[in-house]
Amino acid sequence: MSRILLGVSGAVAAYKSLEFIRLATAAGHSVRVVQTPMSQRFVGGASFQALTGAPVLSSEFERDPARGAFPGQEPPAHEPLSHLALVANADLFLVAPASANTLAKLAHGLADNLLSSCALAAVCPVILAPAMNNHMYENEATRANLQILRERGVEIVEPGVGRLASKGEEGVGRLAEPARLLEICETVLGAAAGEHAGRSPIGDPAPASWRGLKVLVTAGGTREPIDSVRFIGNSSSGRMGFALARAAQARGAEVTLLAANVALLRPPGVVCHDVGTAAELQKACEREFPVCDVLLMTAAVADFRPREQAEGKLKKSGRTSLELELEPTADVLSSLAAQRSGGQTLVGFAAEHGERAVDYARGKLKEKGLDAVVVNDISRKDIGFDVDVNEVSILAIDAERQETVQHVPRASKTEVAEAILDAVERLRSRA
Repeated sequence: MSRILLGVSGAVAAYKSLEFIRLATAAGHSVRVVQTPMSQRFVGGASFQALTGAPVLSSEFERDPARGAFPGQEPPAHEPLSHLALVANADLFLVAPASANTLAKLAHGLADNLLSSCALAAVCPVILAPAMNNHMYENEATRANLQILRERGVEIVEPGVGRLASKGEEGVGRLAEPARLLEICETVLGAAAGEHAGRSPIGDPAPASWRGLKVLVTAGGTREPIDSVRFIGNSSSGRMGFALARAAQARGAEVTLLAANVALLRPPGVVCHDVGTAAELQKACEREFPVCDVLLMTAAVADFRPREQAEGKLKKSGRTSLELELEPTADVLSSLAAQRSGGQTLVGFAAEHGERAVDYARGKLKEKGLDAVVVNDISRKDIGFDVDVNEVSILAIDAERQETVQHVPRASKTEVAEAILDAVERLRSRA
């Protein structure tokens, strides 16, 4: 479990910080909050306290009942200075939203409130997520302050473009979505953990056997072109594969990630290659597979592709229908399994629909000659594609060639990734 200190400054988008806390705590992280006095005009401390289960502070002179400790930590016997103790205990300091005023203070080293004092004393990674009106964000002073902060090694999460708080205003300045913020936090935490003798992103000692292993992960979904702009694809976001890549890298593995049409931040320390179609994925896999020890095949590969790709863009005008002749794509996983060498562990993933999901996955496990298959039920809307949580069953073949089934209850994809890697660890230890 990582400890995240969340700084909330005065912006309308402060309400999104509540959702970030909900996601972060659901993922197993411990969160404490410091607010600027101005931010309390938008969201009161009681709301943050209810979600974190910890006191919320807004002043250096305010007594901290937890004495700088995060939920799950034992408070010290003495009462430390809050701005020093909070960042000393934190694995990461996220300021979201970061107002133009707060950015200016941090860029120039001012420490006139608890949040800015914490930032000045922080030795952990610092992430800033700006949120403000587009004219303020695009002002030369704000741009210069952001550049100063970047040059000091601060991670800046660029705001989105769209409708702003003021009626009728649109442009750049929307706070990044909470799920995106958590994704970036976990990526930074994973990179920091990798620098500390093989510790995992959630702070548990890494199994020593992962050090020196070569792990190949595929993620996302392939797209098979119909014409120059249209394609046959699927809803896979790549989140599960990216979570596995981060977790394997944090355990000490040398990780290669093949990303099929994934719009996520690339994990630090992981070798990434982008692919588009099933054929491109197959070619990349055939290049990387012979030297890998573990294959985690999370990518959703299209089963069919158009037999012919139209030149240019197909026009709708004058058409009442459109017929496509499809042909099957290569079965990438089966072809890799046929080439496997001793000591390799192959894990497939199956997105199945309905009550017979495990039965379908059982067939895939045997037909393709895999060591394990991870299956989730895509008929459920609260797990699986393009969300941050999942619930899976891991079907595996043990050393006695007997099938085992492990159910992983609904949890963040980071936690599910850890459970999958634990299962792989057991398989390899018994081989």
